[in-house]
Formats: sequence, C-alpha cells, structure tokens
Amino acid sequence: MDAELAELLAGIGPRLRALRRDRGLTLESLAEDTGISVSTLSRLESGLRRPTLDLLIPLARAHRVALDQLVAAPATGDPRVHLKPRSRKPGSVLVPLTQYPGRVQVFKQVLAYREPRLVTHSGYEWLYVLAGELRLVLGEREVTLRPGEVAEFDTDEPHWFGPAGAEPVEILHLFGPHGDQAVVRAGPAADSAGCPPVV
Repeated sequence: MDAELAELLAGIGPRLRALRRDRGLTLESLAEDTGISVSTLSRLESGLRRPTLDLLIPLARAHRVALDQLVAAPATGDPRVHLKPRSRKPGSVLVPLTQYPGRVQVFKQVLAYREPRLVTHSGYEWLYVLAGELRLVLGEREVTLRPGEVAEFDTDEPHWFGPAGAEPVEILHLFGPHGDQAVVRAGPAADSAGCPPVV
C-alpha cells in the first residue's frame, strides 16, 4: 500500500467518529441504524479495522452524506468550489453552500413570487437579504426586510417567507437543528409590531 493510500484510509476513522459525535449518536444507536456491530464501528473509528465499501455505504446513508465525504478524496489542485444549484419552482434557485451533516446548513437562495403558505418544523432559521425585498410572516405578524437586514426565528412557529412584491428576492439562508442558533454580536431588538429581531 503506498503512503498516499495509507494516509487516506487512516483519515476515515477520525472522520467517522467526528460525524457520529456531531450528530449526537452513540455507537449503539448507529449500530441499530446500520446493522454494523458496535465492536466493528469502534474498530473502524479507532483505525483498527480497515474500511470497506460494504461498511462505508451504510454509514454514509446513516449520516446522510456522500461516500466521498467519508473518504475525503485527495484534492485535485483546483481551489474552486463547485456549487450545484438546484432549481425549485420557475425563477427560484437554491445553492447549498455547506455540507455539514447535523449542523447549521447555509444556502444562497433566489426566490420568485409564490403564494404564502405557513409551515412549521423543528429547527431555527436566520435570513439575510442580499437583493430585493423579503416578506416574512410569523404567525399573525409580518415584516418586510430590505438588503442588509436580518431576521432569525424558531421554526416551531408557523412561518413563510418570499418576495415582498412581483420581483425575486435574493437571500442567504441559515438553517440549524433545534437550539442551534446563529450568534449575533449586535444587540437585536423587536420592532414596534413585535416582529422577529432584525439587525
């Protein structure tokens, strides 16, 4: 085995351990999810067991990551980040900027006009307007954000956001698991209508 391959394989165990801990999983719960024994998982993470595809594929599925994120293929020398935009409805685009499982996810979004429909789900969101105007509805409250303005809110509250008018709006969108909030250094304050903090 050449030195480069040995180094690649040696990095898989610590990466698996970090992923599991970041997601708050025990070896026992991961064993239940994957069908891989606790002892095998422990040996993989400590580097005492050589990783094989039949072990890595169920682990990638359990952690909801691409297989190459577990393996960390060597860099090609190209420093550019190759983002993969996803088209939503006509005129709307979502560009994932991070790929960290179980942590805050960051997206750049262009949102075209759509009818408001309140939703709820577990988590916490932080929105920053890059261009255009964003209409944010939180329960009975509503606020319009302009470029440079920020809002953050718990997604357990019924909410919806989209363009304030007919023109698309461009935003940075951070979404984190429940309790995982963006740290705002400036002191946010609610507006007179009791709307979410806007900095």
